[in-house]
Amino acid sequence: MEKAEEYIRREVHRLYWEHDENCARTTLRILSGLTGIAIGNQTLAAASGLHGAGGYGAQCGLVEGALMFLGIVASLEGYEDIPGLCRKFASLFESSFGSLRCSELRPGGFSPSDPPHRCEELTCRSILYAYRFLKEAFPPKSVAECRHWM
Repeated sequence: MEKAEEYIRREVHRLYWEHDENCARTTLRILSGLTGIAIGNQTLAAASGLHGAGGYGAQCGLVEGALMFLGIVASLEGYEDIPGLCRKFASLFESSFGSLRCSELRPGGFSPSDPPHRCEELTCRSILYAYRFLKEAFPPKSVAECRHWM
């Protein structure tokens, strides 16, 4: 079985360079692939502008995509305090990465001459971080469920 880190790295590269996905949609798609939890088209459409508020540089799409997926998993698990869980993730993410803002997390910030997908390495690290958070928050309850976690 492929390791989560290898899967994340391969899929981030593929989604960025072959499909020109943004970071929020990439996060949702990869967390879906890692857990076996399907993401609907409406959810993906909602995440279309969530890459720093459409490139404005506000909250990072890596955080937004992870928070969206966390809410999906929490609702499937019957977890009632989704805002509290999201707050905990955001606090831990900020402590680990130094910010929640795209303009602060993006290597080199923003400029008109930016190369595409400048955040590829950051994306890999943040998706792995979100995946580990999910595994800790919602450990598998059965052997069958374990198969969905890499």
